[in-house]
Amino acid sequence: MSPRRIGPASLSRLLGAWRAERGSAYRQLADSLRLLILDGRLPLDVVLPGERELAATLEISRTTVTAALARLRDDGFLERRQGAGARTRLPAGPGDRGSSPLMLGPSTEGLLDLGAAAPPASEVVPQAFAAALGDFPAHLSNHGYLPLGLPVLRAAIAARYGRRGLPTHPDQIMVTSGAQHALALMLRLTCGPGDRVVIDHPTYPHAIDAIQRSSCRPVPVGLPGQGWDVDGVAAALRQAGPRLAYFIPDFHNPTGQWMGLDTRAAIAAAAAASRTVAVFDETLIDLALDGPVQPYGFEEPEGLVRLGSMGKSFWGGLRLGWIRADAATIQALAARRVSLDLGTPILEQLAAARLLADDEPALTARRTMLAERRDALLAAVRTHLPDWRVTRPAGGLSLWAELPAPVSNALAATSERFGVRLAAGPRFGVDGAFERFVRLPYTLPPKDLAEAARRLAQAYARLRPTPGQPRLTAGAVI
Repeated sequence: MSPRRIGPASLSRLLGAWRAERGSAYRQLADSLRLLILDGRLPLDVVLPGERELAATLEISRTTVTAALARLRDDGFLERRQGAGARTRLPAGPGDRGSSPLMLGPSTEGLLDLGAAAPPASEVVPQAFAAALGDFPAHLSNHGYLPLGLPVLRAAIAARYGRRGLPTHPDQIMVTSGAQHALALMLRLTCGPGDRVVIDHPTYPHAIDAIQRSSCRPVPVGLPGQGWDVDGVAAALRQAGPRLAYFIPDFHNPTGQWMGLDTRAAIAAAAAASRTVAVFDETLIDLALDGPVQPYGFEEPEGLVRLGSMGKSFWGGLRLGWIRADAATIQALAARRVSLDLGTPILEQLAAARLLADDEPALTARRTMLAERRDALLAAVRTHLPDWRVTRPAGGLSLWAELPAPVSNALAATSERFGVRLAAGPRFGVDGAFERFVRLPYTLPPKDLAEAARRLAQAYARLRPTPGQPRLTAGAVI
């Protein structure tokens, strides 16, 4: 089997505006390629273009390309096989691997991690597990394989929907190993290779990953400054013939926008009219920071699917989510699931059932904490980065900052040298979009957020020309 290759034009699009105004070009190119590998935008075991053609496409010297690739080989991100070119890989050891938000594990000492929008565990999680251990022995007499989930947890999730105005039977619930797993199951059920999937643009990067790794084609519909483009979504549903449409209506990741009930109803109706399965990812629904969580308030069309998760509300380490759909869809999902896994761990499900039995005190504390951190980050950005445009979100976990120039990839590649891990804007889109944006989670303590903004200002200053400094031309060398 011949290795996968990426052409110079495709690699140039992924790199985006990688050149900073100051600093060595070879190092900037190496850092930007390293970021693409760690983010997964440049897959592993892919052969890069030759040095001469890459230099010609990027309009830089071959010497610069040679030095950048040599640096990546020294760091373990490339290997060269005789006659086969430079191939992407990951270093074998733990070491310093840069800006990937999740694959690297916890941050190294002194590094402020703004790469992952994930808060620490709620204070009630240990008590829930302690109680779950008491419940656990009663389940040891059966085989433990429950593709649909524990009945007690399915009932607790169904009751939660009911309390918010959406009557739900436990037969409409499947417990999954997180919302990402839930989306993968929905793609497996509804889509085949080459099928199209409508998405918000920008959107959650691992949703894009899941769609592409299912051999499907994402169809992006841009988000305006405020709200959703209902006409644009409806047109995409009519014209693209998608099998599935994926939306994040509650404190959208990464923009923080909230989809109004009328808009939800219109989008769900448009999906039903086009015979597209609409999936609403409600992972962030509990994190309303400026008011109560809104009840479900529109008549639900047939076929609408909702995804939920314990990850943002309580702790990502639970790895527990769910799918709400009609009972027939749930049974079809169970039939497909058994070829992948046979269920979610019992102890985690028992802990989740305990957490959901009395969730409001813990969620109130979490909202209070996140509101304080959101306001601290907003103040820090306005102090240290006054030319960045940020809007105060009503909930969720992050700010979506607009930069004065398209330097997001370069900033993410540079910021780690200043002690901040950052997810570049293009990670949240397709085809290199969002070079003028970065996501800034407010999940760290306020003092760390203030320090992160100060360090980002230092990194950003490296990307701007100083007064009287000439701009680098495309053909500049090291």
